[in-house]
Amino acid sequence: MLSVTGLYHCCLCLSSSSLLSLLQIQNKLNKALDDMSASMCTLKNGMSYTKQLPSKGLSQSQVLDKIKEYKTLSNDSTTGLVFVYGDFAWSNPLHPDIFPGVRKMEAEIVRMTCTLFHGGANSCGTVTSGGTESILMACKAYRDMAYERGVKFPEILAPVSVHAAFDKAAHYFGMKLVHIPLDKKTMKVDVKAMKRAISKNTAMLVCSAPQFPYGIIDPIEEVAKLAVRYNLPLHVDACLGGFLIVFMDKAGYPLAPFDFRVKGVTSISADTHKYGYAPKGSSVILYSDKKYRQYQYFVAPDWQGGIYASPSVAGSRPGGIIAACWASMVYIGENGYVDATRKIISTTRKIKTEIQKIEGVFVFGDPEVSVVAIGSDVFDIFRLSNALMSKGWNLNHQQFPSSIHICCTVLHTQPGVADQFIRDVREQVAIIMKNPKEKTTGMGAVYGMAQSIPDRSMVTEVSRGFLDCLYSTETNTSHMNGNGRAH
Repeated sequence: MLSVTGLYHCCLCLSSSSLLSLLQIQNKLNKALDDMSASMCTLKNGMSYTKQLPSKGLSQSQVLDKIKEYKTLSNDSTTGLVFVYGDFAWSNPLHPDIFPGVRKMEAEIVRMTCTLFHGGANSCGTVTSGGTESILMACKAYRDMAYERGVKFPEILAPVSVHAAFDKAAHYFGMKLVHIPLDKKTMKVDVKAMKRAISKNTAMLVCSAPQFPYGIIDPIEEVAKLAVRYNLPLHVDACLGGFLIVFMDKAGYPLAPFDFRVKGVTSISADTHKYGYAPKGSSVILYSDKKYRQYQYFVAPDWQGGIYASPSVAGSRPGGIIAACWASMVYIGENGYVDATRKIISTTRKIKTEIQKIEGVFVFGDPEVSVVAIGSDVFDIFRLSNALMSKGWNLNHQQFPSSIHICCTVLHTQPGVADQFIRDVREQVAIIMKNPKEKTTGMGAVYGMAQSIPDRSMVTEVSRGFLDCLYSTETNTSHMNGNGRAH
């Protein structure tokens, strides 16, 4: 919506009577928005907004009592289930007038998360379906900002280690993803290379906190200086570890600033359904200022079905997921998150330290959060992955360069689990080192072969064939077309 000032600048060429008429329309629109806000945001006597995590998590009965309180905001007389999701399973944030409790919960999830990432009074955001959508929303917003300033071919500048969701965003939104190389020793993005890549087409800069492949936090403060210098937005992707890094200081593991405390950071994505311990299907995209979020919105003012406006990709959204996310956050509370973070980080660092002592393998960079990536200059690292899989460990396969990684969770903090993993790695590496040139078999061989194929379109075709298989309702069916390629 145009402000009065913005409207004035658009209408300098109009007569005074026309300008007065437009200003009157603007005032009426502002009044309508105020009335709409009052109708949706008014709470019952004694109710208030939750703006930060409770220091101590609420008990189960307290959470359920709160849920009942939120349900009283609605005129819906339907009897819900006892459980949180069931209570809001049929609610839809697309209709905040009908489901005001869900609207309040979503607003509080965003506000609590803004507080965790040190957002100011004007910080804001939305809840999304996951990290990919959060990333898509930031890219869409910055693309539209670039369009507004006359950029015809907007580019995303991001480390090669950045999540593939940025590739998806570039593909969906007609942007170009410019991959910036990493420092081979630290595995952090090369800031000088990023500076050299900045051009008139640059729409946004990206850092990870931490990256998915290696668990490394990019030099956010240095990249933020570039963002400020060239007046560019900087997105920090904290989808993987966001709900760890915000608690690490209080858990005794301080980090360099990575959030809205850093001048130049304009948006952050963080997944509540990872270390936020909410059910799958929830993430948060945050902005340092409401002016950025405006570009994320989609509005169709002339649709015959009425004025259509939505904050993110989806129209209808599952209110039950939002309710369950909200309940998870207030149930765990700050103390619960800090305690879980302390256990996970201490376990991860123990694994990192012990793996670094094993001859034949190495750890990529100096991971500070929950991921430890392992490589080898002596043997095919995928052989180790196969060996560990036979022991019950399921590790991520990675390429360019070949590596495997373990992502530590609360499960790994249970007594004896980390020790067993370290012991299994040590034993299997010793076995492999007896014949380091032996060929790899199984899934490890598939990944190694996939990296060596120069025509990447072939890998794409095979991957599409795999996706087709996910929707197959046939048995014993060949997934190859007449040319012998996957379909």
